[in-house]
Formats: sequence, C-alpha cells, structure tokens
Amino acid sequence: MKYWLLKSEPDVWSFDQQTNAGPKGSMWDGVRNYQAANNLRKMKKGDLCFFYHSNIGKEIVGIIKVIKEAYTDPTDKTKRFVAVQVGFEKKLKYPVSLESIKKAKELKGLALINQSRLSVMPIESKHWKIILNMSKMVKKHAKKKEKKKK
Repeated sequence: MKYWLLKSEPDVWSFDQQTNAGPKGSMWDGVRNYQAANNLRKMKKGDLCFFYHSNIGKEIVGIIKVIKEAYTDPTDKTKRFVAVQVGFEKKLKYPVSLESIKKAKELKGLALINQSRLSVMPIESKHWKIILNMSKMVKKHAKKKEKKKK
C-alpha cells in the first residue's frame, strides 16, 4: 500500500462533501497538472490519501481511500488526464495545519512544503505516521500554549 495527499479547496469540494458521498465515494477529477496526473495513475485500489483543504484552512482534515484506479477523466475533453474514485475512510481527530507541518523538522522533505502547488503527491510511510501522530496531539499542544499565556 502507498500513501498520498490530495488537495481540494473546501468551497469547491470539502471533506464533509466527500464524507457524504457514502461508500461508493466520488470521482477525483479535474487534475490538469501532468505530475499530479501521473501520481493519480500510480494509485492502486486500497491506497490511503490524506484529504487536504487548500487555500481555505490549509490543513489535513481526513483520510480517504482509493476505491477505483485511474480511468479517463470524463471532464477532460482532450482525454489526456485521468481521475480516480475515492471513498471516505476516517476524519482526523484534530486537523493538522500546514503551519505545524512546516515546523516539524522530520517533515522537511515533504512535497507539501517543497512543491506547494502540486495537488496530488506521494507521502512516504514515515511521514504518514508522523502526521497521523500529529493529528492526535495538535489540540493538546494548543491547550498548553493557551495555559502558558494566562
């Protein structure tokens, strides 16, 4: 199994909408960057993806699963680009912000930081685990900071 990160603007397609799509999931379409499209082509059924809210929020909010591998994107008139089908897997307990990812030294090589405009990117297994752990602790860190201010 491989791990990925998929970006979506929440005012275009939000994690709540993805969740409401049910067990059949939804088509992840509209990708028109060749590198991102090549990443979609590499996805296999069962791969897991972080769902990242871009522009508004700038945070990882949940996990989705690839339920159908790459096929021709029906929204692409040129037939050069592909889509995948993804379904809801899990909402993160606490979203992981881009700001906190940038501050984590062990995530320095992450494409989210180095190729910030790429909408579909691979995530190394070690980085996946670190981000998952961050999603369990983010709120605790925020509370500690609030206490120190008082």
